[in-house]
Amino acid sequence: MPVTGRIEAAVSRAISLAQGGTPPSQLAAALDYATAPGGARIRPTILLSVARACGDDRPDLSDAAATALELIHCASLVHDDLPCFDDADIRRGKPSVHRAFSEPLAVLAGDSLIVLAFDVLARKIATDPARCAPLLRALAQRTGMPGGICAGQGWESEPEVDLAAYHRSKTGALFVAATEMGAISAGHDPENWRDLGALIGEAFQVADDLRDALLDAEALGKPVGQDVLHDRPNAVAELGAEGAKKRLSDILAGAIASIPSCPGEADLARMVRRTAERIVPAVPAASRA
Repeated sequence: MPVTGRIEAAVSRAISLAQGGTPPSQLAAALDYATAPGGARIRPTILLSVARACGDDRPDLSDAAATALELIHCASLVHDDLPCFDDADIRRGKPSVHRAFSEPLAVLAGDSLIVLAFDVLARKIATDPARCAPLLRALAQRTGMPGGICAGQGWESEPEVDLAAYHRSKTGALFVAATEMGAISAGHDPENWRDLGALIGEAFQVADDLRDALLDAEALGKPVGQDVLHDRPNAVAELGAEGAKKRLSDILAGAIASIPSCPGEADLARMVRRTAERIVPAVPAASRA
């Protein structure tokens, strides 16, 4: 099955698991709303691509890892959009979860997705404890404190921001998780794959800064100008649009060069290039006035 089909089927199974029994109907609906349609699914695609490059001898485990990672990402979007953070009305071209269901249900939906992510992995412990334990730890490290996406959100409340630490945790953490967990699920050493994830994460952050500065809300599918509105550091403000584009190109070249030697090295390089094409905004060089 193609990677996209594997991801969608696995995420759908996980949501069905959370909707079993006699759950509160609105919260159950919010979980589905928060995860489907699923956007680009870039992080689980990277995870499965790394797993395949390493042999993917346990596809059931790599599917679970990809699902868990995507659920964490979806949870982070639900929480990011809340009034106490970005107060965003739109996500993926439709009303954000707190607008569609209420703020309390959005908080619960995000929390439920985080718990579900770890449950999906925990259910595989009996069949492969040697790989599941490091998978759970990798996901936890890249989700919480001190260097996960929670830390990234926390940096936005600090009076002074360590820009490198902020970007590593806010954006880079789940990309590092993607490459690490892809390797772990296929029985390979995650440390060899950490640089690739970090570089893809850095590239995505620069691309996201470009999109936020140069696209409109209709093209982006969510509010724009958020970095300026919330006085966040970003690559366009620091380097200008052309400088940010050059920085992005350099990072992507470094990412491809960092791919460890493996049977699927060439296919993985092609995946990184395709991902680059998807994340680079097709916009004029000059930023909006």
